[in-house]
Amino acid sequence: MAGSPLSALDVAFLCLESENSPMHMGAVVTFTARGPVDPAALTAVLAERAARLPKLRQRARAELFPPGSASWADDPGFDAADHVHHATLSSLYEPDPLAAYASRWIAEPLDTSRPLWHLTLVTGLPDGKFALLLKLHHALTDGAGAYAVAAGLLDGVKLPERISAPTPRIPAPRSTLDTVKGALGTVWGQANETAGIASSLVRAARPPLSPVSAPQSAERRLGFVRLPLSELRRVRKAHGGTTNDVVLAVLSGALREWLVNRGHRADGRTLRALIPVSVRGRAGDQLGGNKLSGYLCDLPVGEDDPVERLRVVRRAMTRNKAAGPSRGAGALPLLAGRVPPLLHRLGTRTAGLAAPMLFDLVITTVPVPPARLSLGGARLAEVYPFVPLAPRHAVGIAVATYRDSVHIGLQVNGEAVPDVGSLRDAVLKSAARLVDAS
Repeated sequence: MAGSPLSALDVAFLCLESENSPMHMGAVVTFTARGPVDPAALTAVLAERAARLPKLRQRARAELFPPGSASWADDPGFDAADHVHHATLSSLYEPDPLAAYASRWIAEPLDTSRPLWHLTLVTGLPDGKFALLLKLHHALTDGAGAYAVAAGLLDGVKLPERISAPTPRIPAPRSTLDTVKGALGTVWGQANETAGIASSLVRAARPPLSPVSAPQSAERRLGFVRLPLSELRRVRKAHGGTTNDVVLAVLSGALREWLVNRGHRADGRTLRALIPVSVRGRAGDQLGGNKLSGYLCDLPVGEDDPVERLRVVRRAMTRNKAAGPSRGAGALPLLAGRVPPLLHRLGTRTAGLAAPMLFDLVITTVPVPPARLSLGGARLAEVYPFVPLAPRHAVGIAVATYRDSVHIGLQVNGEAVPDVGSLRDAVLKSAARLVDAS
């Protein structure tokens, strides 16, 4: 069955794909089982549930027209079981075997000629835990859509035998003149908006001399950080802003500490973060492609006072929100969505190498509702998301809040950052300093 066309932004993510820069998102989700785990039964359940999600049955297929475009099409040889694997770990040789295994797992690119996802069930963890490792290509969906996929794999989500695409709403009849006026207004508005974003990009570019830039490398390392949500909310109550502002302030302090430990000067410096923003409508298809814009935020790593760092972040994010997600250089994803697919095919990979000229790292937030979730009756304990590393970037950070904790997934270029533990420890130390100051 033919599916919907890929948007220009979806095509861009496909074009950015390379052995050294795989463009898939990831998540490491741990569960606490009450008894022995049956891996064969769990993998069978996961495959059966994945097969019910039509998006997971489809692969990207190149189209002749428009040139460079692609659409989703059912994979004739699809078998969900081919995408679901099982691994048993041993703690004999690694201090953190899950992080070590997941680091190797996330470095492996997806096969873009097949449906763009992969699941690995990991058993052998201490304290009766097991983990689910989920990999989704960014061309398939964004963070909000990724949660919709994951939810469909867990217990208690009622799914029909095959979820059909929603019936498109037929607009009310309009006169020819009204239709032309509306179309011209839309084109004119988008043209002005696009020109504004492009102009902002040019002004925001700077020499790619970031201390967190990295050589191209296929090696990856992952770090997991868990922070108590109650403590971050206490900081928010004392100093205002949002919980996300507090998290950005914590990460700013952690990056400061990390830079100093790596022998870099931190005082007087900022690191620019691209913060993706979902522009997906509330009633939109949660499994659809990317619906993204973004903000650029200069993280105050040069500021030693943790409370002042939070004030600077608050002011920056307030300005971003006042301007809206459709303006400024951070709206780069919107601009990419308006470039013809053929241009992405011809130049996106080369243009992607210039990412350090615009931002130093990506910090994204993945929405996870607070409802109790489980798999095979085992309670979901932790959920660590991971964002793809842009070309020549050393660090990417993803954040998910679930129930009483904030989970932070750190992905680093293994050649540039051989010890992700130092960054993980810096996050914990930065959070403690901010909480103590509040």
